[in-house]
Amino acid sequence: MIDEPFITIRGLSKAFGGQVLYGDFDLDLPRGKFTTIFGPNGCGKSTLINMMSGLVPFDAGTVRIGGRDFRSARIGYVFQNYRDSLFPWLRALENIEYPLKVRGVPRAQQRERVDQLLAAFEIKLDLKRRTYELSGGQQQLVAILRALVAEPEVLFLDEPFSALDYEMTLYIRDKLQQVFMETGLPTVLVSHDLEEAVYLADRILLLGKRPTRIVELIRYDTDRPRTIDIMASPEFVATKQHALHLFREEMLR
Repeated sequence: MIDEPFITIRGLSKAFGGQVLYGDFDLDLPRGKFTTIFGPNGCGKSTLINMMSGLVPFDAGTVRIGGRDFRSARIGYVFQNYRDSLFPWLRALENIEYPLKVRGVPRAQQRERVDQLLAAFEIKLDLKRRTYELSGGQQQLVAILRALVAEPEVLFLDEPFSALDYEMTLYIRDKLQQVFMETGLPTVLVSHDLEEAVYLADRILLLGKRPTRIVELIRYDTDRPRTIDIMASPEFVATKQHALHLFREEMLR
C-alpha cells in the first residue's frame, strides 16, 4: 500500500557557515501517520522540522503541507526547551489559551476548547498555577496542550522527552499516543532514542550524515495502543535491529 503524501519537500537546501547541511533534499511524509526522525548527532533532525514549520528559513526548495505552501498551514509545535517556550508570568490556563487569544477567539470559546482537551485526554492539572510552579512534566504537558488547542493540521515535536525523568517520559509518551489515536493528527517527532522512535512511530525516518540524506523511511505498522509489552515482540525487535544496522552502517560510511 502506497502512503498518501501529506508533507512534500522538494529541492530543500540549507547551509550554515558555508557548510552544506541539506542539498537538493526531497521527502514525502504520509497523511495520518506518526513519523519519528532519527539519525546521527549533527545531521539536522531538529533543523528539518524547524524548516518545515517555518522557524528556520531555507536557502532553496519548497515545503508543502496538505497540498499548500507550508506558510498557510496550521502548525502545532512543541519545543525541546519547554521552559523557554512558556510564558512564566501567565498561568497555565492562559498559556494554553494563548494561540486562541491571538486569533481573536472569544473567551468563552477559549475555555470551552481547553475543557474539551482536558476531558478528552483525561488530564488533571491545576491550571490556575503559573507555569514555573509546575513540575517539568506538567510544563511539557501544558506546552503540548497549547500546541493542540488551535486544532493544527500537523504537530511537530523536537525531542519532547529529553528534559524529563523516566516516569514522566512514559506518561507523556502515552498521552501523545492517545492524542494521535483520538485525532489522527499527522505527527512528526525528533528523537535521539531509537527504542522510543520505533515505539511511537508508524514510520521511522532514518537520516544519514551531512550533507544529510534519507537512509530509509522504515514502516512499522502495528496496532495501537502500544504498551511496553510490545518491545518484546518479534516485529518490534526486528524493526529496531534493522534501524540499528542501517545506523551503524551509516556511521561507518
